[in-house]
Amino acid sequence: MFGRVVLIGIAALAALAALAAHARTPQGAARPDYVPDARCLACHPAQAALWAGSKHRLAMQQATPASVLGDFDGARFAGADEAVRFFRRGKDFFARTTGADGVERDFAVTHTLGVRPLQQYLVPLPGGRLQALAVAWDMRAKRWFALYPEGGIAPGSSLHWSGRYQNWNLMCGECHTTAYRKQYDEARDTYRTTWAAGEVGCQACHGAGRAHAESAARIASGGAKGPPVPTPNRALQPAHAQVDQCAACHARRTRLQEHAEPGAPLLDNFVPDNLRADLYQADGQQLGEVFEYGSFRQSRMYAAGVACSDCHEAHGGKLRASGNALCTACHNAAPPARFPGLQAKRYDSPEHHFHAEGGAGSQCVDCHMPARNYMIVHERRDHAIRIPRPDLTRRIGTPNACAGCHADRPAEWAEAAIRARHGERSRPEHYGEVFAAARAGRADAPARLAALATDAAQPGIVRASAVELLGSLGLRTPQAALADADPVVRAAAAAAFAVHPKAERLAALPPLLDDARRAVRIAAARALADVADDELPPGHRAARRRALGEYLAAQRAMADMPAAQLNLASLFAAQGDVAQAERHYRRAIAQDASVSDAHVGLATVLAGAGRGDEAERVLRDGVRHAARPGELHFALGLLVGGRGQWQEAARELEAAAALMPGDFRVSRNLAIVRERLRAGR
Repeated sequence: MFGRVVLIGIAALAALAALAAHARTPQGAARPDYVPDARCLACHPAQAALWAGSKHRLAMQQATPASVLGDFDGARFAGADEAVRFFRRGKDFFARTTGADGVERDFAVTHTLGVRPLQQYLVPLPGGRLQALAVAWDMRAKRWFALYPEGGIAPGSSLHWSGRYQNWNLMCGECHTTAYRKQYDEARDTYRTTWAAGEVGCQACHGAGRAHAESAARIASGGAKGPPVPTPNRALQPAHAQVDQCAACHARRTRLQEHAEPGAPLLDNFVPDNLRADLYQADGQQLGEVFEYGSFRQSRMYAAGVACSDCHEAHGGKLRASGNALCTACHNAAPPARFPGLQAKRYDSPEHHFHAEGGAGSQCVDCHMPARNYMIVHERRDHAIRIPRPDLTRRIGTPNACAGCHADRPAEWAEAAIRARHGERSRPEHYGEVFAAARAGRADAPARLAALATDAAQPGIVRASAVELLGSLGLRTPQAALADADPVVRAAAAAAFAVHPKAERLAALPPLLDDARRAVRIAAARALADVADDELPPGHRAARRRALGEYLAAQRAMADMPAAQLNLASLFAAQGDVAQAERHYRRAIAQDASVSDAHVGLATVLAGAGRGDEAERVLRDGVRHAARPGELHFALGLLVGGRGQWQEAARELEAAAALMPGDFRVSRNLAIVRERLRAGR
């Protein structure tokens, strides 16, 4: 009994010490060019009133009785993997749960994350970390719920609440604060994170405000004349530039530099993800948690110059009108001159939507912006704003909005209903049909992808996705994509060219080393990383060095993510630097032992250096940790086969074949090994 009391006391002291250490974080000192939001709000009361209750204002808060909305009055939650008790000591909040070491203890809750429809809670852990508990508060149902209800996440796992992928510094901080500085120490795997404001404040979008605020104060006091110094970000008015600014947080993307500044072009700060199979349906509908940017980039709205603020009030974030009134502000019998391509028509009527007014199916979003839940309770609408296509459901298996209400009806029924109302329609091939063919490995897919990649009538993100898919399949990328007007396409093309022969890369890529966008420059530099200086045209050697420096900086900005360590290892391996490649592969494994590519890459480097036994141990260790060990079994089969151990090679390749059915590499090598076994060799 006494021992238990002592244990609880030590745990409580440790939690309180972590809380005190976090409270001392020099948040404002990190950015002297930023001012407290109160300075902005004092001169802009109308915007202040809109922002006050917004999700941006409440994106992150100190844990106080006013900000904590969950039940911390001794409430208990028991899920598949963990049990948590939420309680208070005075004004402080705690969660009693299992830590990374499997021991149950009390953890101080210092911050809230988000406000509706759910609120998460942050716990400080050693190394400057803030970790998000995997049990959150449902604002609507007033209940605790697990973000991973299927279970299977053990203490020590990267997905455990104490693990790497629940780390606020890595996964959340930059979009829930203003002037975020991660300051990750790669050697120690620790953080010295700072931020100017624990909210998405004025300067998160407008840029550092000190010069503006001080000049406005001088003018107000009579000490100066003229307009105040403008805020730095002047890219919030043109539609596409504004969408790109919002994409800094409302997109799946990869950071390119430690200190991304508001107002900089998107592809100088980030590389947005394309329409990948794990993120999007073949036809571009949202699948993974992709937020809004990638969907909106596919839309006719984006092409027509619609900006985020056309539908969402910029400071409060709320819709500018409720229900169908938002859409019919433009889609009506007298469309605005700004959008000359709009058809004059009464859209908010049964003659258009064929459903009873006010009933299910009568809202524009029901058909054109179907929703999907993320984080269990967070409904998010698809911003591609597309026409329902049950014909694509029939041909390639993608969802359609009609099935949202008519789940008991087949796609053919929905097709017939549309045909009865609109007549027969001739539709050109949808890009989803091309992507579906490529994902299925159809023989005609490469030619169709190449045509899609250079079709200027398609959205830029679609062209970029076609280019990326060509590269991932080891196929040639059309050289015209390197000159595309959209930098998203140029960046994808430069990266995809990495699989081309050296002579083709040398002929095509050097001009992109001086591209206006950082994402394009570094993709070109990485694709030329294995080229010796004296093989490059003299005028491009310095540009390659600069762009490779930018590439290294981009990876180091994300060095706490195993993928960045893999990128660094791959770069050094391409340059023949075995020691550095080994170091970064091992660091990726240390960060997340379940990353199969790190084990395969390290084993490849070791085997190439004549350290085959070590390579085998690395692969077998990877098999023990991997969630999907097929590639590891395949690599083991090749490794032991190279030594003439045919029985063992067959066992490993058979394991790979069972895990990766239909993989041509596996089946081809397994056939070779079996033939050798039959021949008695």
